[in-house]
Amino acid sequence: MRSLFAPAELAELKSILVAVSGGVDSVVLLHLLRTVAPASGVELRVAHLDHQIRSESGADAEFVRDLCQSWGLPCTLGSSDVPRLAKEAGLSLEMAGRQARRSFLQQVAEERGCERIALAHHRDDQLETFFLRLVRGSGVSGLAAMRPLLGPWWRPLLEIGRQQILDYAEQQGLRWVEDASNRDPSYLRNRLRHQLIPQLEQINPQLGERLGALTTQLQLEEDFWQQQLEQVFPSLLLSCEDGMRLDRSRLLELHPALRRRMIREALRQLRGDLQRIATEHLLAVEQLLCGARSQAQLDLPGCWVARRYGQLWLRLEEPELPPAFDFELPVPGELTLPDGRVLRAVLQAEQEGESLRIAEFSLAELHEPLRVRSWQPGDRFAPQGMAGQKRLKRYFSDQQVELEERAKAPLLVYGETILWLVGLRRSCHAPASLRGGAILRLELI
Repeated sequence: MRSLFAPAELAELKSILVAVSGGVDSVVLLHLLRTVAPASGVELRVAHLDHQIRSESGADAEFVRDLCQSWGLPCTLGSSDVPRLAKEAGLSLEMAGRQARRSFLQQVAEERGCERIALAHHRDDQLETFFLRLVRGSGVSGLAAMRPLLGPWWRPLLEIGRQQILDYAEQQGLRWVEDASNRDPSYLRNRLRHQLIPQLEQINPQLGERLGALTTQLQLEEDFWQQQLEQVFPSLLLSCEDGMRLDRSRLLELHPALRRRMIREALRQLRGDLQRIATEHLLAVEQLLCGARSQAQLDLPGCWVARRYGQLWLRLEEPELPPAFDFELPVPGELTLPDGRVLRAVLQAEQEGESLRIAEFSLAELHEPLRVRSWQPGDRFAPQGMAGQKRLKRYFSDQQVELEERAKAPLLVYGETILWLVGLRRSCHAPASLRGGAILRLELI
């Protein structure tokens, strides 16, 4: 088993942090590394986290501390109230423990200057992880399971079976502690380990080796897909100013297999991880993308996804719509709008010209106080240059004004008449006359 550690590979490292729970797997890993590290000049450090799940977990920490003292290795002990973390975050004990453990190990590695974090996962763990993700509905990427090396995380025992590890421990006369929770059937992983997998191994005694080869092949194919992502994804990205916006038409041009991976990558970049994101969620986003509704949205674990006409919009949270507003416009004077822009009203004798941000009206035709308000269901609008009126909702849709922008859009009204969709389009009412008369000039700043 010592041949697992290539001297040339270890020689490139200065320091390795070894995660040691006190179980046989991590004790064997530490023993192996302690045996080969001196010849390569690699410094070993040990870290152990007490999850506070079992009453005897404190004794496990003491065992690891004493083991490191006897072997002359520096050891960092930590403690985390995983049951409390699981309850507060709404996670399983397994997931909360994994998050706490990874965070602790990363912190210790950074503080101690360790380039790699060695974990004792072996081939049987890989087998359990494969089936665990399979029954939870993971896609192909998830079925690739654990990699031997990913970032700082190093799993040198991943091709070694548990029985080989036990045999080595007995041959070397090693001591370790047994975790009683490893037989608790309330954990799905334990039911797979002690019930499902043994039955499958009766059908195929080479199950571990076969699935080990399969996960290796899946990882190889994942590397290819990652290359595709790196090449194509930048061309889909329209904006990162408010969440992430992707080009819908470009997404639809892609092969469905690549498109789904692009969606998955966007979710990963947005959230920072893909925890609790399953195949069903990716399918829901695809249906949103390809559906007939030009504006629709859905909530996913840890994020919000919406289609807005030609864009796919992803945010960590649904955008909060502003409350309805209704203000009287001082004439002359200025009004600060809810979004921070300012509407300035000036009285003058001559026209200067209009634009999207500027509108001019004949003051003589305005008989009531002017108000600036948000749009309401049933509003109708008579755009300048068009015959008749149309429902404002329909106008917004024709102009592809997004739902969030509609809620913020200020309307200049007198009575029930809409004079101006401020910053968008003026109405046909009260145009400034070339024949003279006072002119109300409004400018959106």
